[in-house]
Amino acid sequence: MNLSYRLRLLLVMLSICVLVGGGLFFKKLLIPDSFGAYGPYRADAIKEAVLIPIRHRTNTSCFKCHPYEAKIHKKGRHQTISCEFCHGTYADHVTEGKKTGTLPVKKEKEITTLCLRCHNTEIKARKEAVIKTVAMPNHLKDQDVKLTHNCNQCHHVHAPLKYIIRAKQITGMMEVGS
Repeated sequence: MNLSYRLRLLLVMLSICVLVGGGLFFKKLLIPDSFGAYGPYRADAIKEAVLIPIRHRTNTSCFKCHPYEAKIHKKGRHQTISCEFCHGTYADHVTEGKKTGTLPVKKEKEITTLCLRCHNTEIKARKEAVIKTVAMPNHLKDQDVKLTHNCNQCHHVHAPLKYIIRAKQITGMMEVGS
């Protein structure tokens, strides 16, 4: 073997060692020690996640302080909708079981905008059989009401058909109990 062959072989071997050593060094530098303790995850992430304050809760949390709304909500068509979807996060209202803030009350067109997040014919959040949708302002024209009306002037926001059914019962368009 001549010198140039040995030198090239030595350079290749040295290059491989530098690459492997550098790779191991950067792996140790870039991958946290707790990585892989629970599969392809960083175990310390669990400890960090526990320290993050809880912002969202279930409807049951809201119903503890709002029994009237709970009763209506549980019987209404919106029973599967989270309170937070319309009212905002629980943490903005309650901390450690005590009221710490008041959630903003939706007024006028804000209510209609909120309702149309799901009930807009253009959006079609779900199939018509699942969520009744309306085309505004045609819906208001069809109902023969002012175009300035908001959804909650005819519909109870927690049980949308409550007022409609009662109005039909009063006018004789529907029998009581049906």
